[in-house]
Amino acid sequence: METIKKIFKIGHGPSSSHTMGPYTASTVIKKRFHNATSFRVTLYGSLALTGKGHLTDTAIINAFSPLNCEIIWKYDETLPYHPNALKFEAIDDQNNVIGSTVVYSVGGGDIVFEDEINNIHSEDKDAKQIYSMTELAEIQNWANKHGRAYWEYVEETEESDLWDYLNEVWKAMQNAVQRGLDSEGVIPGGLGLPRKAVAYHTKALGYASALQNRGLLFSYSLAVSEENACGGVIVTAPTCGSCGVLPAVLYHIKLRQNFTDKRILRALATAGLIGNIVKTNASISGAEAGCQAEIGTACSMAAAAANQLFGGSPDQIEYAAEMGMEHHLGMTCDPVGGFVQIPCIERCAFAAARAFSCNMYSMLSDGKHRLHFDKVVAAMKQTGKDLPSLYKETSQGGLAVYF
Repeated sequence: METIKKIFKIGHGPSSSHTMGPYTASTVIKKRFHNATSFRVTLYGSLALTGKGHLTDTAIINAFSPLNCEIIWKYDETLPYHPNALKFEAIDDQNNVIGSTVVYSVGGGDIVFEDEINNIHSEDKDAKQIYSMTELAEIQNWANKHGRAYWEYVEETEESDLWDYLNEVWKAMQNAVQRGLDSEGVIPGGLGLPRKAVAYHTKALGYASALQNRGLLFSYSLAVSEENACGGVIVTAPTCGSCGVLPAVLYHIKLRQNFTDKRILRALATAGLIGNIVKTNASISGAEAGCQAEIGTACSMAAAAANQLFGGSPDQIEYAAEMGMEHHLGMTCDPVGGFVQIPCIERCAFAAARAFSCNMYSMLSDGKHRLHFDKVVAAMKQTGKDLPSLYKETSQGGLAVYF
């Protein structure tokens, strides 16, 4: 597995796969073909179908600026490796194509060049794989055998700058919550969706303890997700579309329980490990496996982080993570109009609440249960393969056609 830093990327929303990935790919291509005077970019599959709502074309054009860039939309064509594909063509001043390449945006802001797909034994690719254990069962056995925690495995594996990086991630998450709570108005895009975080926060403060806790948690998640929908700076956790879950849970716990930032960062490390396992063994891409891959993973990450903070054992943390994914199996990715707004924003709020429920359910248990996290991840991967393509970030099925 790669570093968990790849799970937590700080950047602008609204989509890790449709905005961050294409922007990154465009900047790389611009440098690679530095003699080009213009570019042509063809978007395929999910990138074409929901690209306008996700600001894919805007991100690409901004990356190539001040050079001209033509965008071609291939709505009915999908390339074989991944539904999110872009073909870049570099053009000289005589209008000749001087180079072309295909890039895939595979989720979480990560990109894969076509010529790298089969080159799995390259030194560069091997160097990125820093974790020797890639299934939670292995790591769980290690933790129980040696009396260690999941975050300690992460600490042993990662480079020495891990905690500095996670500290910046935590700052960015908190800033997103606070900015979202200070912002009002309509979210851009044309759906007429108002920002609700500040209203939820204000109303929640008027309730008694239990209802107040739930209302505040909702408000924190809404704050981050609405920031993402408006193109603000957020942290992929593991994606932009699911970015409201983990920050809301950690922010709420910190304020309510007064945990130190050091403990929060350790919880972030565990959450990153959970997300990394899903990414390695299945997918975190809505275009590839539906929303279960995004919001299910985010819920698992948040449930594991919360359980650790409240003193859960390695077995209880695994159980919390398992439930977070299990109870999102089969969820479709059906963004209305291609925007990361309906139902994405609301889903983050409910997944944050569910993460707390998974934590509590697991804490009341001894951590023993029948279906292990790794098996549920395998089920999610197969379910994603079996889902018809119209339910995987195309806006051609599900809620998207009934708006």
